[in-house]
Amino acid sequence: MARMEMSAVPASLVVPMEASAEAYYELGLRHASGRAVAVDLVAAQKWFNIAQARGCARAAAHRQELALEMSRDQIAEALREARTFLTRH
Repeated sequence: MARMEMSAVPASLVVPMEASAEAYYELGLRHASGRAVAVDLVAAQKWFNIAQARGCARAAAHRQELALEMSRDQIAEALREARTFLTRH
């Protein structure tokens, strides 16, 4: 079985189990802009979805803006990933 060392995960991407909506919003910004990680619109959309679900109103505007640059399949994938995350956390 493969083990991942925590040092292999950038500290900027480690989210505490009980993270605030703002922390998820910040992850969305990082993935959308490429700060500290490669640009990943699906991941950004996922984190903005989670941030909004946890009460971050600013995430909604970013979600909508990002959706204009994404395909329907990408948006659907981000929604699936967000739902999965929210049901597990």
